[in-house]
Amino acid sequence: MSAPVIPPPLQALGNRPFSFYPAILNIEHNKWQYRKASWSDVLVVNARTGLEISIPRRFLGEISRIEDPVVIVGLLRELEYKEGAVWPYQRRVIEMPIAVGASAAPHAPARDAGPAAVVGIRLEPQSESHIFRMVGGVLVLGIVAAYFGINLYRESVARPRVGYNVPDLAYLNLAGADDYDSVVRKLGTPVRDRWQSEDGALYRLLSFAGRSYTVILMGPERGHAAYIGTLDKNGKTLHAVPGASAALARLH
Repeated sequence: MSAPVIPPPLQALGNRPFSFYPAILNIEHNKWQYRKASWSDVLVVNARTGLEISIPRRFLGEISRIEDPVVIVGLLRELEYKEGAVWPYQRRVIEMPIAVGASAAPHAPARDAGPAAVVGIRLEPQSESHIFRMVGGVLVLGIVAAYFGINLYRESVARPRVGYNVPDLAYLNLAGADDYDSVVRKLGTPVRDRWQSEDGALYRLLSFAGRSYTVILMGPERGHAAYIGTLDKNGKTLHAVPGASAALARLH
């Protein structure tokens, strides 16, 4: 018997677009939507081009708390798109070419059968050219260090740290059989409770402290309202019981 699919955090986004961080290489537009999931992969579709790709679960991080201008989904590895799939990006090391006339590798000195000749060594004071070479080497090292320092500063400014948090998914525990009392038992007492009438049906809108969504109950009269779905702070549907999407759309 196969194990049930565990809903990934992406499922909580519904149809809301998001971006990967870092962006997937070789794909121009970094704007995606969640499509479906399996036990090993999550299928997403590019909101601009319609390209569908599967992201292995082991590469998915957390969802950022920042939603302006778009939700950020973290990737644990830098990925690239090639041959119709995503792969971990491998940075290639470029081998510098050998200069014309230079030897590929130093040759070991030949050994003589006899004893080595004694060479007299005379110590000379440092010449001016040697001092100039030392000063020039120090200057070059200073320029290289400054170059890397400036690039590191620019990189830290261009790519600020993104905070991640796990979204509140408590509304996924609600079902069509839940009335006001059972909703309170699962989510707590609402801080705002109001009624709204649309097309002859009564809607009960419940808002809770610390939760950025509104739970919706509906019924023919106030004493017989049951759960039909959850809307986010912008009025978009986060969750709906089967057959309740049209009823929720009247509240958008």
